[in-house]
Amino acid sequence: MGRKRNKLQGQIFSFIICFLFVENVNAALIENSINSHKNQFQTIALKIWNHAELGYQENQSSELLADALEKEGFTITRGVAGIPTAFIAEYGSGGPVIGILGEFDALPGLSQTTSPFKEIADNASGGGHACGHHLFGASSAWASVAIKEWLVESKTEGRIRFYGTPAEEGGSGKVYMVRNGLFNDVDIVLHWHPDDNNSANSKTSNSNKSARFTFKGISAHAAGSPELGRSALDGVEAMNMMSNMMREHIPQESRMHYVITKGGLAPNVVPDLAEVYYYVRHPKMKVVEDLFKRLVKTAEGAAFGTETNVTYEVMHGNYSLLPNETIQKIVHKNLMNFGGIAYNDKENAFATEIYKTFIEPDNLIGSQESVREYEISHSYGSTDVGDVSWTVPTAGLRAATWVPGTAAHSWQAVASGGTSIGLKGAELAAKTLAATAIDIYKDQTLIIEANKELKDRRGIDFKYKALLGDREPPLNYRVN
Repeated sequence: MGRKRNKLQGQIFSFIICFLFVENVNAALIENSINSHKNQFQTIALKIWNHAELGYQENQSSELLADALEKEGFTITRGVAGIPTAFIAEYGSGGPVIGILGEFDALPGLSQTTSPFKEIADNASGGGHACGHHLFGASSAWASVAIKEWLVESKTEGRIRFYGTPAEEGGSGKVYMVRNGLFNDVDIVLHWHPDDNNSANSKTSNSNKSARFTFKGISAHAAGSPELGRSALDGVEAMNMMSNMMREHIPQESRMHYVITKGGLAPNVVPDLAEVYYYVRHPKMKVVEDLFKRLVKTAEGAAFGTETNVTYEVMHGNYSLLPNETIQKIVHKNLMNFGGIAYNDKENAFATEIYKTFIEPDNLIGSQESVREYEISHSYGSTDVGDVSWTVPTAGLRAATWVPGTAAHSWQAVASGGTSIGLKGAELAAKTLAATAIDIYKDQTLIIEANKELKDRRGIDFKYKALLGDREPPLNYRVN
């Protein structure tokens, strides 16, 4: 009996040693591949940071990534879904298809500098990478190359597909790609996002819908003949007043916000044109649609009361993120294995200066060295990754590319993202994405389990219908 037990123990020990050996070999392959392409993709990330191109205008950024992947042996399909800056890069044949998302658009009205002190943007319509999408796109491409090299080295059948996705910031670039069926043959999708911490939570988000409401009135001299005028700005202000009253009577989880993008040019001229830009959010898509209909009624009521006319244009619409814990837990495991990010003396000095500019930061410098425990959470923001996640099992992570305490869409995020701090976070994300994809290729039962979870979460009656309706991709898109 003792001999049998010892033999069994020996077999188990040998299995563990073999498993650890294979794991270490895969980790070493990832490390070597990531390191060998480090200068290449860090340079690309900083070039995209310098370009800082707004949504649907990312011509140079898109080409940089597409050209880099083409040189690495990927087949490139440009201008997909009718969007000039959207593209797909694919390598491999047979086997599972794993997609990796890459963004590269900037935000308007932010100065583009790595200074730890706030600087005023020279041009308010110019772009700044305050959401770190220059790192997002470069790191995802970096990971795709590492996965490609593992497929070749291990002689594994499978395809790695990089999606170059434009205009996440208010443009819903991925929604057009989903609507055009570009994810229909994908087994798993992976993504990541810059942040001030390292985490791989099972996260939900708000769905949202946005529109520009344009009021038209009659121009007149505001003092000499005001009775002849009908103010378009009055229409905007009446709509805003009613929408603010409406806030008291909407579900608690809702979010509704706006900016007046046009309001007239001179006080002594009754403005005949005014425009307001609205976002409506809620975790459930059906509630967003209902709230949006109510918002349209406030616009119509405002126009009626001010004797103006109103039209609106839907700008974008995103589904909420649909979690997939089957894959998400694999992402978390790999992020934990690679660990956090350590600053050198220069980076610590920069972080200390920029930290002084925060108001009640919720993270301390040093927290970027660890990875947060796995949890289920909800984000009140929105992303067009949501539409992808309702189509394909999708999982992602957040990597600390910003000084702890940094808020997204801030000048501090721009500054950190253009330094070695941002590049270190991008490297961590690339390693984690690559390791996760390799785990899935090696254990394809994960794909079956993930797709079962997707179907269970969506429900049997689910049918995809884009919140932005039948709108075509814009060629001249206005972000601000």
